[in-house]
Amino acid sequence: MAVTLQATQREDLTLSATKKVRSTGGIPAVVYGKDKETLAISVNYLDLIKTVRDEGRYAVISLDVEGGKKVDVMLHEYQVHPVKGHVTHADFYVVDMTEEMDVSVPLRLEGEAVGSREGGILQQPLFELEVRAIPREIPEEISIDVSELDIGDSLTIADLAKSDAYEVLHEEDESIAIVLPPEAEEEEEEEAGDVSLEPELVGADEDEEEEEEE
Repeated sequence: MAVTLQATQREDLTLSATKKVRSTGGIPAVVYGKDKETLAISVNYLDLIKTVRDEGRYAVISLDVEGGKKVDVMLHEYQVHPVKGHVTHADFYVVDMTEEMDVSVPLRLEGEAVGSREGGILQQPLFELEVRAIPREIPEEISIDVSELDIGDSLTIADLAKSDAYEVLHEEDESIAIVLPPEAEEEEEEEAGDVSLEPELVGADEDEEEEEEE
């Protein structure tokens, strides 16, 4: 069952009215979707943040617009203040609960790779995965265990656990994690070793010059 979020329709879209919404604890927002007329609304800031924190980024929300009917939506995009860091605007997308949709889901690596403990460098080429699923089956995140990876080992899309709930929209040979050898550290050590020889060479030249003068 979708969590309910109260909303108020906005008739006045002037800048002063938008500022007033924010000053009274609201967030200006819009609701739109396929073959749907865009609707300007506002929601309570704390209620939205709590809903996303408790239910997840891809939760289906039953938006209860004052004076209208409830509509199932997902938080599609949001804008954040560049300095203060709080949400300043939100976009809600009307969803069909029976229709699949494509979304980006965070990819999380679990565990410490064996190769990392031996000095290798774990790299993660992909941080998000494109998946296709009906709204209620969209995962909050997808994780994979990297603890068995040694230096030179890698994981690809094909190594992800299969799911009947969603489809991953990537080629199976696409890399998602790899442990590289510590070549960069070795090069730094070699460069440091070369520099340490320079004072000895300078000192040797000075000694030879003093012997010639004597």
